[in-house]
Amino acid sequence: MEAMMNEENMIEVRDLKKGFKIYPDKGSTIKEKLLFVNRRKYERREVLRGISFSVKRGEAVGLIGHNGCGKSTTLKLLSRIMYPDSGQIVMRGRVSSLIELGAGFHPDMSGRENIYINASIFGLTKKEIDRRLEDIIEFSELEEFIDNPVRTYSSGMYMRLAFSVAINVDADILLVDEILAVGDVSFQEKCFDRMREIKAMGTTIVIVSHALPQIEQICERTIWIDNGVIRDEGIPKYVHEHYLREMENKRLEILGKEEQRKAEASASAQKDDNEKKGKSEGQGEELPSFCSPLSIRIGNKKIQFTDVKLMDTGGREKTVFKSGEPFVVQMDYKSDEQGLSGNFGIGIFRDDGVHAYGTNTLIEHDSLVPIRMEGRVVVTVTDNCLLPARYMLDVAIHSEDGIRYDDIRNIIPFRITANKKDIGVCRLDNFWTVDGKLMEKRKYED
Repeated sequence: MEAMMNEENMIEVRDLKKGFKIYPDKGSTIKEKLLFVNRRKYERREVLRGISFSVKRGEAVGLIGHNGCGKSTTLKLLSRIMYPDSGQIVMRGRVSSLIELGAGFHPDMSGRENIYINASIFGLTKKEIDRRLEDIIEFSELEEFIDNPVRTYSSGMYMRLAFSVAINVDADILLVDEILAVGDVSFQEKCFDRMREIKAMGTTIVIVSHALPQIEQICERTIWIDNGVIRDEGIPKYVHEHYLREMENKRLEILGKEEQRKAEASASAQKDDNEKKGKSEGQGEELPSFCSPLSIRIGNKKIQFTDVKLMDTGGREKTVFKSGEPFVVQMDYKSDEQGLSGNFGIGIFRDDGVHAYGTNTLIEHDSLVPIRMEGRVVVTVTDNCLLPARYMLDVAIHSEDGIRYDDIRNIIPFRITANKKDIGVCRLDNFWTVDGKLMEKRKYED
């Protein structure tokens, strides 16, 4: 089977299927099994219905989907915690799984002793563990507690130690399942940096997460699994937008059904109005004229945009700017609720999905915007360092704890032009010297 594998791939999954027996009320004793034969009946639930994908050497891939769609099952099959009903999995090299962190830890043994136990589960010899021991302890930041029994650790300390072991085994393939929120904020950032480092060294990574921004930071590709099949695959930003749009449609459909039920239970004088509202919300809403045809809109609409414009500093609407030319994003909003505050933000993405820039009022001013019935928020980008390319503007209003009031992706497409031929996302000011002599800047015509 390995000989049939594409040389570029570290993982190949072919027509993978997996199902489980679901017993509604299975007897646990011999007496119950004999007396209540009907309890032995079960329902067969197919979690994976024939998925196929491959992952190249050094590639990072994210798996997303709603709860129960099969993404975590896929990761467990890859890690051989369980086995498929049919289909084939071919993998190359040493595999490290950040799935059940701390599996194999003994509570009465010290952190140091548990490092040896856990690392040996990943296939390391004692000499290899000896060589990595200090790095693991240093990464965990548990030096003063490392010889204490693990049962005395807090849950955060426990997870830190487990993550530090798993991330330091020099694996060829790393499987990660919803565990990147380990410890405090500084330790989480440290974990992200470590993930980027091992990816740069050529490690192949597969991540399961509901935190889509995490996937966009690390992965080149996202696979969306929906009811056991692959629904979409490609650049993370665009797959995530497709996924979010579907999730929003489902939310609106549920909301519509709830409104309809309320309408049917209300007085006849109010019944017609409520039913119309439920029907309208259940079918979604048309995008307003200030949105592009590619826009995706999500949020609870407690605060909502009524107009968004991209302009130059003279107030003229434009969609083409020169690199270095300032631009203005004007956001009008309305709200029927009192006492709210909003975190207004913008995001800029290149047309290949690269996140070029993003900011909001909390980042820039450490404050929220007090919401009125109608208002306007304007952000002026004075130092436009974007390099020539096609871009998309996103706008959003969130609460302080991240609840979406109104979030519109791809609201305005625009383009940056320039005569200079720099490479990348943005231009960084620089100067060059040769043998101590300053080189003259090349002059470009407008």
